[in-house]
Amino acid sequence: MTTSSDPIGAPGTVQTDLLGFLAKRTGKTWATDADVFGSGGLSSLFAMELVVHLERTYDIAIRGADLRMENFRTVRGMVALVERLRQPAPGGSGA
Repeated sequence: MTTSSDPIGAPGTVQTDLLGFLAKRTGKTWATDADVFGSGGLSSLFAMELVVHLERTYDIAIRGADLRMENFRTVRGMVALVERLRQPAPGGSGA
């Protein structure tokens, strides 16, 4: 459940942000599991806009294998990507 006290980057907040971003940029409402690129209406340039939005908003770096289109097809997939990339690196000190 998302509340106004959720910190930026909380799963519900990421989902809400992405749904708002997509609605603003495309002029339509999206479901979390809708294929954003399946309709053919969105371009690879828009995919790069999504990458930049996610990197800037959530202070993450999306590189290499993470740049696969599958990570950006649905809002649910993008939320999972953000959550994974915000996790501390394995073997990090955490201090």
